[in-house]
Amino acid sequence: MRKIDRYRNKAWALTFGLLLVVPALAATQDAISDQPLAPLPRHENIGETITHFVQRSHYNHTAVDDKLSSDVLDRYIESLDGNRMYLLASDVEFFEKYRYKLDDMVKSEPLDAVYEMFEIYRTRVRERYEYALTTLEQEPDFQVEEEFQFDRSEAPWATTTAELDEIWRKRVKNDALRHILNDDTWEETKELLDKRYNRFIRRMSQFNSDDVFEGFMNAFAHTLDPHSSYLSPRNSEEYRIQMSLSYFGIGASLQPDEDYVKVIGIIPGGPAAIDGKLSPNDLITGVAEGMDGEIVDVVGWRLEDVVDLIRGPGDTVVRLQVLPADALPGSSEKIIPLTRGQVKLEEQAAKSEIVTVPQDGREWRIGVIDVPSFYRDYRALSNGDKDFTSTTRDVKRLIGELEEQGIDGLVMDLRGNGGGHLTEATALSGLFIDNGPVVQLRNASGRINRLDDPNPIAQVAYDGPLAVLVDRFSASASEIFAAAIQDYARGVIIGQQTFGKGTVQNLYSLDQYMKPDKESEDGFGQLTLTIGKYYRVTGESTQHRGVNPDIALPSAIDAEQVGESVRDSALPWDTIDTARFARGEPLDDTIQTLIVKQGERAKNDPNYQWLVGGIQEFEEVRARDTVSLNIDVRREERTQELERRLQRENERRKALNLEPLESLEDMDDDELPDVLLRQAADIVSDMAEMRSVKRVPAQTASVD
Repeated sequence: MRKIDRYRNKAWALTFGLLLVVPALAATQDAISDQPLAPLPRHENIGETITHFVQRSHYNHTAVDDKLSSDVLDRYIESLDGNRMYLLASDVEFFEKYRYKLDDMVKSEPLDAVYEMFEIYRTRVRERYEYALTTLEQEPDFQVEEEFQFDRSEAPWATTTAELDEIWRKRVKNDALRHILNDDTWEETKELLDKRYNRFIRRMSQFNSDDVFEGFMNAFAHTLDPHSSYLSPRNSEEYRIQMSLSYFGIGASLQPDEDYVKVIGIIPGGPAAIDGKLSPNDLITGVAEGMDGEIVDVVGWRLEDVVDLIRGPGDTVVRLQVLPADALPGSSEKIIPLTRGQVKLEEQAAKSEIVTVPQDGREWRIGVIDVPSFYRDYRALSNGDKDFTSTTRDVKRLIGELEEQGIDGLVMDLRGNGGGHLTEATALSGLFIDNGPVVQLRNASGRINRLDDPNPIAQVAYDGPLAVLVDRFSASASEIFAAAIQDYARGVIIGQQTFGKGTVQNLYSLDQYMKPDKESEDGFGQLTLTIGKYYRVTGESTQHRGVNPDIALPSAIDAEQVGESVRDSALPWDTIDTARFARGEPLDDTIQTLIVKQGERAKNDPNYQWLVGGIQEFEEVRARDTVSLNIDVRREERTQELERRLQRENERRKALNLEPLESLEDMDDDELPDVLLRQAADIVSDMAEMRSVKRVPAQTASVD
């Protein structure tokens, strides 16, 4: 199983202020108990109902048989111990006896085997943290030359307790070293780690039967595809609360990542997006209330407990202690204060600006429209408000405003746009194409529906040079729009291969399909199931492959870690028949010319070279799976990394005739260039120039 999936099955991601994204195994606040857990009678009924839906309604009509059982076992083990830090090889071998029995259990039999496996896992976790506590009795020797392998996802299972002890001795030493490097004393470090490890032990006693069942059913659902999932009654209610936007938060989606809580997305219009300092893949290590509150260490906390700390009344401050995504091991954390608030529709809305590009003796004016999501105010629409807010309406208005100011070309910036309403994707496409199909949808029965430009008689809103800027986080509706622009040859796609999310899900509230009883007073939970796939007008799926850019640009987003293609249960790419549509004049020759021009320009662009250098350094850090446990080596690594960053920044500044910095602390992040947007604007100015040359009639010589 690839690294990206190893946490997903044991995690459910919470979005503060907008949406719950991924379901999970989450311990509850119920009374602590060391009694063995067992399945409840209603779990058998829920499993049977889910199996029925899977076989009848899932896009693949997956058979719940021995093959699926085998895959579910592997995924369940990964969901419990994806980094292979707890279970022994003998435990995994013991689980083998259930390899071809889980399908029968989920259909109609008690899930005792699932709980037996969980109890073994829970015992091993306790053993590991009890051992970790004993290692704190003596301060480690940080001068010893040795390394800790922090990524064990592909390593063999440990065969003996002694082998695990050695792994955990280094694990604890690494935990301690990070705090020692940040100038904590050994006594301070010991106290913090003692509390943290005891917290892990207590957490193991807080799981209840529903938690275990939910974790297993998600291993089952994620074996079908990454977007199918099950939520327990408790987490179904959490989902409802979040969808109602009835509380205040920071506007970020989080999920567990081993011992940490990781940021997996920033919600447009939320406090984190407005502040701009919190980034995807950052790790939250502490939370504090207000500007003066003490930072509470949250490493090892349950996700929902961290959520409770971050939530609070609107217009109050919460401070996050964060380990940046690109930080070297042992790097210092940063503190980010955020003012809690709800996602603001006006902050989600598309925005515009004009970028000037001096080129060949003239200044080209390139309009940029940033589209953070595909939104539509359905509440206003249902209330009869004809002026309801939507992506398409806002973009059409912004295009008009830009043209009044005079622009030579347009960039539609869809970076980080994870999608939204399908109706907006088709309507937005209609602003740039005359008429015709935008996307095709095939359901589980094989029926294909074609979704056309919803306003085919309207004139296009803009017919000038056009580029769509995308990255790996551009997904779903963003991919539908970008694919339509590319397929109609209406513009060029610039940036990075998109996410590849081309599937459709339906949510089933199981309470509507099952008879309530005394045991199920809280309900049965809900099932999200993949029921369809999107296809381009060419017949190619956006699933798995996404949209490949016509002109590729460098990106710090690792396509080997982010995207549908790195999820081993993702539905495959395939094709259906091409829809009838009027493709524009091919852009192949134009694109080749633009690639050459962009390449030549990039060689002498200090900002571009600065970006490429930073990505290379980041990739070197990201490629590592071990870290030194020698304090002098770690200090030297951190010093060298900071020096390289400072040197790279000063090289950029020197080339731009800017004053050099004495320290990275003097750097204002707000002053850093948006290199990719500038590259896109340059490319569109090339398109505008080529178009103007093409329109100038050839001069004919006359002979007397």
